[in-house]
Amino acid sequence: MRYYETVFIVRQDVTSSQVETMTQHFTALVKEHGGEVTKTEFCGLRALAYPIKKNKKGHYVLLNIACPFKGIAEMERQMKLNEDILRFLSVRVEALDNNPSALMQRNYREDSNYSSFNDSEFEGETPPNRPAQQQAY
Repeated sequence: MRYYETVFIVRQDVTSSQVETMTQHFTALVKEHGGEVTKTEFCGLRALAYPIKKNKKGHYVLLNIACPFKGIAEMERQMKLNEDILRFLSVRVEALDNNPSALMQRNYREDSNYSSFNDSEFEGETPPNRPAQQQAY
């Protein structure tokens, strides 16, 4: 059995429950073809790098799949026909990673009050010496 990571982006005006329903549909489709979805990540509504079909945001979903190629081919065929899906990408991988994806780790850092340092720790200290800036004539 081969391993795949599939990411798809759903239009911004689709509700989260509809995205979940789509994901369940694709999971059932993979199971029909003798595979299984080992991990599903809803990365949420995120801004796109550029507008796609007049959409500036999209719901990102990541699926880790162990399935024969026929199951992936059918899933991709149905994704092409679905007008709510803006883009999708399936990549074959050597092994499935069950750790949180880079998108989810980024979401966690943005949501928490993460700070690389606390300013109160450095009160009274002078900043390190920096080279003097050249003046323009």
